[in-house]
Amino acid sequence: MEVPLENSVQTDQTINRCDSKILSKRKLNLLYEDKWIDKKGVISLAVPKEFSFKECLHFLGRSSEENLHLIKNETIYKLFRIEDKKILVQISWDEGGSMQVEFLNFYPRESTRLTILGIISEWFDLKSDLSSFYLMAETDAILKNIIHDYYGLRLIGIPNLFEAIVWAVIGQHINLAFAYTLKKRFVENFGEKIIYAGNLFWLFPTPKAILRLSPTDLLGLQLTQNKSNCIIDLARRMENGILSKDILTRSKNLESVKKELINIRGVGSWTADYVLMKCLRDPTAFPIGDVGLQNAIKNQLNLSQKPSKKIMKELANHWGNWKAYATFYLWRTLI
Repeated sequence: MEVPLENSVQTDQTINRCDSKILSKRKLNLLYEDKWIDKKGVISLAVPKEFSFKECLHFLGRSSEENLHLIKNETIYKLFRIEDKKILVQISWDEGGSMQVEFLNFYPRESTRLTILGIISEWFDLKSDLSSFYLMAETDAILKNIIHDYYGLRLIGIPNLFEAIVWAVIGQHINLAFAYTLKKRFVENFGEKIIYAGNLFWLFPTPKAILRLSPTDLLGLQLTQNKSNCIIDLARRMENGILSKDILTRSKNLESVKKELINIRGVGSWTADYVLMKCLRDPTAFPIGDVGLQNAIKNQLNLSQKPSKKIMKELANHWGNWKAYATFYLWRTLI
């Protein structure tokens, strides 16, 4: 591949001098029990038994307007920002049963590599043991019909809290296609980028970048006044340290976390549930008001109209602590 147009690049000889090593469970902060093997700059990332790279790719490729990662030839390219460094990573699948992670524009130090591996693990939800989810689903009226088709699909998350909330706010009360269009405009107007091998790779805008704006700047993207105000308020809260992922995850009372999110003007129940599900990884999160979820249940049960909340709650009772995964698998039936 071509040399990147920005960022210094270490030579192959520099990479080859890096000793092959086993990155221990302790160093990875107990992300999960298997080990990550770093050999000559390419990291083999072990994955759980119930994992399908193909299914994860299918979800990640659901919109041609997505600009926070690129999929080419069954390979994912994604840009990360760690401290002041923009690091482009290539993620592919090895038929031996592991994800291959390669750093493209330069080879970062070990602590940075471990940080990125941790984000990838969270992105693909590699810590979750899905065996009990599949056992439950085998006896479920709806899930038993779909789990085999999508076996190994992971609940693809959004590890960055600001990105997760803003994406949910952007998507309120509009269809998914238009939501992706708005997100693309938001990222390309206010995010950072690099050029590598003739392709643009983008980072989601930071709270600090958004704080330089006025609601009028966001209105120009076709965001509503309420959404524009909410996004700038979110940026202010995060930049001032009032809101953070650490603060929210310290609480073990998930209802209080949801209440804290809903107390933010412009964040309703659906948005809070989405963030709990995709960023904070609450397995019981259940966006009961989600139109896509309602349509998926309607299709699976061959209903003449969308299911009532009573029907949805009855179904969710059987899902127990797997409501988020049940929701995600039902979303999968729509794409």
